[in-house]
Amino acid sequence: MKETILSNGDVKQGFVQNSTGHNQRTKTEEVIVINGDNKDVNGKDLHVLEDDNRQIKANSSFLHTVLNMAGIIIGLGQLSIPYALQNGGWASAFLLVGFGVLCTYTAHLLGKCLKRNENARHYSDIGYHAFGNKGRTLTSTFIYLMVFMALVSYTISLCDNLNRIFADKHLQIPWLHLSTSQLLTVTAVLIALPSLWVRDLSTVSLLSTAGIFMTLLIFSTVVYTAIFSGAKSNREIAVLRLHNIPAISGLYVYCFNSHFVFPNIYKSMKDPSKFTKASIVSFALVTILYTSMAFMGAKLFGPEVKSQVTLSMPKHLIVTKIALWATVLTPMTKYAIQFAPVAMKLDHKLPSTISYRARFLLRGAIGSLLLLCVLVLALLVPFFQHVLGLAGSLISMSLSIIFPCSFYTKIFWSQISKPQLVLNVVIITFGVILGAFGTVQSSESLVQSLERRHAQ
Repeated sequence: MKETILSNGDVKQGFVQNSTGHNQRTKTEEVIVINGDNKDVNGKDLHVLEDDNRQIKANSSFLHTVLNMAGIIIGLGQLSIPYALQNGGWASAFLLVGFGVLCTYTAHLLGKCLKRNENARHYSDIGYHAFGNKGRTLTSTFIYLMVFMALVSYTISLCDNLNRIFADKHLQIPWLHLSTSQLLTVTAVLIALPSLWVRDLSTVSLLSTAGIFMTLLIFSTVVYTAIFSGAKSNREIAVLRLHNIPAISGLYVYCFNSHFVFPNIYKSMKDPSKFTKASIVSFALVTILYTSMAFMGAKLFGPEVKSQVTLSMPKHLIVTKIALWATVLTPMTKYAIQFAPVAMKLDHKLPSTISYRARFLLRGAIGSLLLLCVLVLALLVPFFQHVLGLAGSLISMSLSIIFPCSFYTKIFWSQISKPQLVLNVVIITFGVILGAFGTVQSSESLVQSLERRHAQ
């Protein structure tokens, strides 16, 4: 039996059950699928499992790896980059670039860990190799927290942009005390809800591709607005607002948060020795894109820039309407994809005696319940920048900066050079301190925003 699921937008995963004998217990092996049904972006066979050693035949070229990795990294965080730069000052762009460099280095460390232990297939496997069951549990917990926070952030973004699109419309249901944007958000989520029940890979793969297209479309509309709209891109940006740095550091690091799927990318490569080179190219491209977006948005809209740049774009422009609708459709294409890790864990825990129909119904019901919980939380806490900053400071900083350095240091303790040991300790300390301050500042801002909202 083969069941296909997805993990983080562009990397799809599935289970193939295979046994080495008629009377032996069935073992589960995860198969990575990128942009198709066991196909790469050009339709070539990507992985083949062998019965005995379950070795994976990977056919992803260097170019495919770069495209896949860059596509995975670019995501929701690009909407908040101009807001972060405006509030942190133009000098904070060095922090954005610095995180790009740090994440490139930590991706390199993950590649070294995967090379050291060829049996490691997932991010949590590296945690287990370094720190045993505690390491696996900790990394898995943080991954699920990231998935949940991403779902909430997507839903808040959906609500905010629907409110912008239908600002002049007024809908009301007498027995429901919800605003127009909230009613529209509930409707949009209910429309997207059936996608969590879809098990056909081609359908979910189409949703993933659509999500990537929407992300690039949003960037293109901002570029068009900056160059061709006639808007004056001469707003002043402060040099540095030091007191805002902890909070915006969470927004910056969130933009590079994809390390927990890099083991899948590594295993899909035809030549894994080029993983570090691919990481350098991918992060360089993404960092250039982010930096360009940050300065364009901040110079265009100045202090009036919103936490999502699409909300600041001139409403009368056609490209603004395109950007708003692209931002609305993006979350609707992401729900099924983001639910994948939960679905994977659920399928792994369910007894093999459960029928296919019962498994399908249980999986869909739990996914629907989770999405409805996400919807309720997003409506109760509709503060995009604070939720994203909290997720970045608390979770992304750990998954992308602290954990990789800790794993590498522990695994290579007997071989690591003193300069690299010092470097890793400095990075871990930097991540812990900045993450802690960012978490506190984002949490305080979130609480204050909630208090102001309830006081109105």
